[in-house]
Amino acid sequence: QVRLVESGGGLVQAGGSLRLSCAASRLSFSSYAMGWFRQAPGKEREFVGGISRSGGSTYYEDSVKGRFTISRDNAKNMVYLQINSLKPEDTAVYVCAAGPLVTAAKSTYAYWGQGTQVTVSS
Repeated sequence: QVRLVESGGGLVQAGGSLRLSCAASRLSFSSYAMGWFRQAPGKEREFVGGISRSGGSTYYEDSVKGRFTISRDNAKNMVYLQINSLKPEDTAVYVCAAGPLVTAAKSTYAYWGQGTQVTVSS
């Protein structure tokens, strides 16, 4: 059974940084593009960015460009989300997902993690 497990979330002050990780298992990892989404309380799950299978291309939602950086290590079956200059509005559960290509459409992704909570205090 495919598993995606996120880690690295926590409580951080505004302006701080976090590095989220997503570990994949039982998945031909390098065959999948990876996306990161987030869901704030009472809001829809939204796409924040993604990375191509090789890691050669990354994509970001406009509101996070310049603060979020996605990378992957195919040898370790890991994908990362570096978040800098955190803002209170970044507070959400962050979820990684695996799919055939990077897209903002949730239906594209075949596998999802459970998420890791990020809370930013002002």
